[in-house]
Amino acid sequence: MGKSHQRGWISLRGKKWYGFFRRVLLDPIHGKEKTKKITIILGAKSQMSKREAQDKLQQEMTKVTGQDHSGRTANDSAVNFGWFVRNRYYPLKEATWKKETAKVKKMIIQRDLIDYFEAVPLENFDKFTLQVHLNNLAKTRSRDRVLQIRAYIRDIFSEVVDQDFLSKDPARKIKVPAQLRETDTTTLSWEQLRLALSKLLLRDRIILELDMTNALRPGELFALRWKCFNHADSTMRLIETVYKGQIRPWGKTKKSLGVVHIPKKLSDDLWLLKQESSDASPEAFIFPNADGGFMDPNNYRKRTLHKLARDLKLPKLTFQVIRRTIATLAQKKGTVKDVQGLLRHSRAATTTDVYMQEIPESVRATVEAVNKELRKKPKRAESSKRVVNLRPNAPKLKDAVSVSY
Repeated sequence: MGKSHQRGWISLRGKKWYGFFRRVLLDPIHGKEKTKKITIILGAKSQMSKREAQDKLQQEMTKVTGQDHSGRTANDSAVNFGWFVRNRYYPLKEATWKKETAKVKKMIIQRDLIDYFEAVPLENFDKFTLQVHLNNLAKTRSRDRVLQIRAYIRDIFSEVVDQDFLSKDPARKIKVPAQLRETDTTTLSWEQLRLALSKLLLRDRIILELDMTNALRPGELFALRWKCFNHADSTMRLIETVYKGQIRPWGKTKKSLGVVHIPKKLSDDLWLLKQESSDASPEAFIFPNADGGFMDPNNYRKRTLHKLARDLKLPKLTFQVIRRTIATLAQKKGTVKDVQGLLRHSRAATTTDVYMQEIPESVRATVEAVNKELRKKPKRAESSKRVVNLRPNAPKLKDAVSVSY
């Protein structure tokens, strides 16, 4: 690969200094070099000498190339966004993305970025273009989706700079829009949860009670096999998960899988269900579908949970709502670390900031309790006195007013 140590040249046209230099670019698609002539307006002749114009040209050349007389061949910034994402970004990330997760990430990037910027050259991007696009997405997308897209934009253009397609990162300072759609924080009450359980037959009641009691994710719940259940110890081992029709030997986080405690009465109900099961072999699923395989969480949500919500006139009933509800109501049943352990979160901040919601009744009770403490009489109310001077030119101590409190 050839090198060029040029310093460019300047020319006076009319009343302005113009600078010129050649930039050697690498066409990453064909693997060939090509030369591109760059023209820059340096400024008015009345404001700078020829020497100053030459110095200005060197500064501008450094900005464009990202190098100072190094002669390094840069990648072609004229390649389009879609090509870069598919050929330079995805190959780096796929090694760290799980197969099913990669499909979701690529779908989101395709819909919210590539579909908009497919043929746009990388050199045409600036902070304004990216910020306006993010602002427009905030009008129709959820808060979490906007935050996710911002992270992808910054990650993609960080790679653009690292791989020498651009010298300056246009996404470095894009901000999260101030007006974001509110994230769903629906929670239910204990009474609503009990009412839902009361309307179900044995198997569905056990499914939901187990899910509510242990705040299980649906992928963990429907991957349970009879070999995971220990009636004598009242425990359940979480060893795998289901996701988009596949069994995976891992969980969402490092703490997702492991042994969880099951209350004695619920454990007895599971034992009775096992006696009634047509296949109670160790490898059989505890909650199988009609073919004996694992149940699809989305089908169960639509056929059972949504119907239950309509019949009982609940605001919403999904596995996510159940998990958020349990995290919220459990605040009064244990410490934050206890609730974190129940949800099996790696970080307590996820439990408190994302899942736990404010309980209005509890807030009112706290306000009442605080005010009640303030209205109690001091223990030394009768004996405590202080001297209060009523005017700046206060009288002598013997004339001062004594006030009790």
